[in-house]
Amino acid sequence: VTTDPTPIQPHDLAPLATTIRGDDPIVLEADVVVVGSGAGGGVVAADLARAGRSVVVLEAGPFVPEKDMPQDELAAFDRLYLNHGLNVSWDASILTLVGGAVGGGTVVNWLTCVAPPEAVRHGWATRHGVAGFDGPGVDADIEAIERELGVREPPNVPPKDQLIIRGATVLGHEVGETRRNGVDCGDCGRCGFGCRRGAKQSGLRTHLAEAWRHGARIVPDAPVERVIVEDGTATGVEASVELDGRPRRLVVRAPAVVVAAGTLRTPVVLLRSGVGHPAMGRHLRLHPVSILAAFLDEDVTMWRGTTQAARTLEHLADGADADGGGFIVESAPGTPGLIGLVFPWDGRAAFRALMGEIGHVAPLLAITADRVGGRVGISRTGRPRIDYTVATEDRRALQEGLATCARIAWEGGSRRMLAVGTPPAWFSSTRGSGDAAAFAAYEARLRDFDFRPNRGTVASAHQMGSARAGGAAGDYPCDPWGRVRTAGARSRRDATIPGLYVGDASLFPTAVGVNPMITTMVWARRVARTVLAESPSG
Repeated sequence: VTTDPTPIQPHDLAPLATTIRGDDPIVLEADVVVVGSGAGGGVVAADLARAGRSVVVLEAGPFVPEKDMPQDELAAFDRLYLNHGLNVSWDASILTLVGGAVGGGTVVNWLTCVAPPEAVRHGWATRHGVAGFDGPGVDADIEAIERELGVREPPNVPPKDQLIIRGATVLGHEVGETRRNGVDCGDCGRCGFGCRRGAKQSGLRTHLAEAWRHGARIVPDAPVERVIVEDGTATGVEASVELDGRPRRLVVRAPAVVVAAGTLRTPVVLLRSGVGHPAMGRHLRLHPVSILAAFLDEDVTMWRGTTQAARTLEHLADGADADGGGFIVESAPGTPGLIGLVFPWDGRAAFRALMGEIGHVAPLLAITADRVGGRVGISRTGRPRIDYTVATEDRRALQEGLATCARIAWEGGSRRMLAVGTPPAWFSSTRGSGDAAAFAAYEARLRDFDFRPNRGTVASAHQMGSARAGGAAGDYPCDPWGRVRTAGARSRRDATIPGLYVGDASLFPTAVGVNPMITTMVWARRVARTVLAESPSG
């Protein structure tokens, strides 16, 4: 473990605060203010700062230096995740894991780097009016982003991922190793807790660091209340900060505002700002995940080694040329607390026995490209409210994905499995002549698994689409270049708010179907070019 300091430092507001009288706000001025510091916000900030723009980045969460990253689950979820890791839909049927510190999801994700599928890119360009997204410009952006992140093959393939490769190979499915943005690592498996080594090429090491080197000011613990819109034009943002134990208002004046607060918070910021496009907050996609625990005789220790080293995209093509559909299969590097959160409870003794076996569990995830979305609104307390019920067609994909995970596990050598839900579905081989028939019956049971709310366990680590971009003014809150449309855009008139942009996964027209970090960064680069073209340097 290195003790090198993280190559960014937060901006100190204290000297400014001492010059402010009474309740007057602290005021910063910039060419561009970026709301949020995750995959999208980091790329926007880097590209604009590199081009000579004065940039301020506001992040609602804390700044945690790499050397101080937590080493245990409880502290990690408390310090690095939105709502301490317990972020759920309104009916508590879906758990969503969301980064909540400087660097956002790039700090806590599992390093998986997958480019947007060709069919999805083509669909966004042709059916959703996102001109050029299937062209060579995006090819070049993907290549550049992967180079900036140091994307490479995994250093090793742990047992949980070898299971995927074995099973998918027997079935004749497409399967491959998972490329990732980690350097000289692959042993500790603590990627979900941040990276004390600096081996993970998160925003702290790449885009935010690049922005900071070019003069960007990064302000943590500064939740943005609203975008300031004057005479129909965005002129800055208003945030809240705490200095010397006292809450203070912070106003950043800028002719360009890029909201990249994450799919669950970007529409909330815009709605609080009076942006009343009828589709704002709608079309939320969550990539709902069904979970199968495959037991192996060998030691798995899923939380050690490369976090995700193999995946199969075989079934994504089933619906990738439509608006979502299909699923991918990946592994999960669960740690004991997260495992305990999703494993079934059947009394203290049974749960203790089950947790005692987790060293032999290889968790397989079926990540669904949901066709039907939910929405993000504002709760009575002012927090994001997620209203999302898995639609019938998406339940079928969850069921088929669960059955496919079981078939991969079976062909890969597992003879004992657990489909996670209430109630769970167990399978245990008798190692007799009837095994094949018994397993076929289990597959059939999984294809009918109950995914009504709070029955089959459903989780989400990918959120997108709540301020989606597209050609038709009445259907998409943002235009194909990330400009935010006005409420008047519900008519045929394509009116946007000058100076206001979205720069994160909220822009996805549909579910992308794969881990979204690379796609989010591609969108952010597209938006940064738009801002540069329309916002001259101060």
